[in-house]
Formats: sequence, C-alpha cells, structure tokens
Amino acid sequence: MKISNETKVGALTVFSVALLFIGFNYLKGRDVFSSTKKIYAVFTDLGSLEKSNEVKINGLPVGTVYQKKEKDKDVSAIVVTITLTRDINIPKNSVAYIASSLVGSSFIVIERGNASEMLQDGDTILTRKETGLLGDVKAQLDPTISSFRGILDSLKKTLAGINNILDGPTRQHLRQTIANLDSTSSALRFYMQTEQGPIHQTLTNIEAVSERLKASSSSIETTAENAKSFSGQLASLNIRQTADSLDAVIKQLKKLTSSLNEGQGSLGALLKDRTAYDQLNQTVLSAEILLDDLRTHPKRYVNFSIFGKKEKSPPLQSPVKKDSTSRKSP
Repeated sequence: MKISNETKVGALTVFSVALLFIGFNYLKGRDVFSSTKKIYAVFTDLGSLEKSNEVKINGLPVGTVYQKKEKDKDVSAIVVTITLTRDINIPKNSVAYIASSLVGSSFIVIERGNASEMLQDGDTILTRKETGLLGDVKAQLDPTISSFRGILDSLKKTLAGINNILDGPTRQHLRQTIANLDSTSSALRFYMQTEQGPIHQTLTNIEAVSERLKASSSSIETTAENAKSFSGQLASLNIRQTADSLDAVIKQLKKLTSSLNEGQGSLGALLKDRTAYDQLNQTVLSAEILLDDLRTHPKRYVNFSIFGKKEKSPPLQSPVKKDSTSRKSP
C-alpha cells in the first residue's frame, strides 16, 4: 500500500508538534506522561517568583510553579498553582512561603506540618510571608539605597550646574584670579619679610608714636587735671540764675510782641490801625511843610519892619527838598 505524500507531511507535522509540546513541558519541569497533583497557594506578594520555579520540601525539589493568577479584579492576592512532580504526602497544616537564593532567584518552600490528614489534589495550602536573611538585609538596605540614589541625583545636578557655570571664559577668569591671589600673597610675604618695606616702616612709626605717647603721659595727665579744674569752675558759676534772668527777659519780649500784635496800647493801636497811622503820617507831613514854609518865608509870620509889608506869596503845599535850600551859618 502506497502512502501519499500528503499523509506523510501530515503525520510528520503532528509528530513535530507533539515532540515540541513534550520537549517544552519537559524543559519547564513537567512530566507529561505521569499523573500530577496540583495544589494552590495564595500570596499577597510574589516578589521575583516566576513560572517553572522550584517548590522544595527540606531542600528537595518536589514540584514547580505552574501558573500565577490574580485572585480578584482588585489584585488583593495572587493564586499560585503548584504542580507536584513527586508522589508525596503533605499534611494539611503545612505552610508554604517564598524564599530567595543568593543569586536572586525565588522558589517556594513547604514546611511540613504534623496533621494526620493530607492535602489532596486541588486543595489550598497555608501560606505566610517569609523575608529570610536576604529579605531582612534588603529591607534594611532599601532606605539606604534610596537615600544614596537621592544623593547621586543631587550630585549629578550639582556637577551639571558646575559644568554650566564653569564654561571656557569663566575657567580662564578663575585661573587668572587664582594667579592674582598668588602674586598678591607673594608680594605681601616679601613686604613683611623685608626690613625696609612699607609695612615694616609703618610698624616702626607706630612704635615710635607709642614711645612718644608714653613720654608725654605726664603732660597728658596735667592737661586732664586742668580740664577737670575748668569743669569745676564752670560748675561753680551761677549759670542757673543767669539762665532764669534770660528766660524772664525773653518772656517779657514775647508778652510785648503779643500786645503789639493784638493792638494793645498806643503803639499797638498805631501798628494795627491804618487810619491812625495815616493821620499821624499826615500830621508829621503838615508839620514838616509848616516848618519849611516858616524857614523859607519868615516875613509871612514875623515882620519887624515898620514900613515893611507882608509877603504875598502863597504858602507851601509840600515839603521843600533838603538839597534845594542852603542853610545859613550862624
């Protein structure tokens, strides 16, 4: 019987797929041809636990992690399906927890209980959170690592800022400033070490002035005594009485000024009353005109001549200018 090529290709394809499935499951730690028992474990945090990670009892691999699935939509917990590859009895009060190796891979450890009843296929094993030695170290190092990362970030920002500030021209200016400071310090050191330098000369002058002040201390003491004596004499003067008298005079002047401003008395009335001032001014003017007329035309007022006749010229209406009439000497 001749087998067609299509049949051969189909059979080869099925065989290849089956072989691939068996090989894949074998690499995952699953025994396809043996009946396995599955149990479930519920954890709140799996850490680095992955599928196909080992499940151990007393260090002996007894199964693998088959599946990971959320317990609900809120992911309040994670359900791990464990496939037991060995036909062993696990008491119901056994406890499973996740442990980590030194290289960082995680696995499930089952601590056997002492119950007489055993876990069956599909049962759920008790769990607990176990940090272990590496977990404790990690928990203690996490804050330090976080702080160290923050310090590194700050250091990076600081270095970036310094690099931005210290550009080419700024670096050149900084080098020039350092060179100037070095030159200044060298010059200052030279001046301080040189006996003929200005600093040494200044210190010498200060020392000489100090010696002169020390020699003149007696004169200074005499001057201080004289000043003390003079202050005593000033204190003995009756300055208080003089000040009181001066204050009384000032008060009288203020009172007089106030009276004049308020129009009290003749002088005050004259200062405050414009009419009185104008009348007084008119009287003075009339008196001045009369005196000028009497001095200019005396015959009008006194006539000693028997045959003389009275002067007919009209009297003055305004004062005579002082420079227009010459005075006769007696």
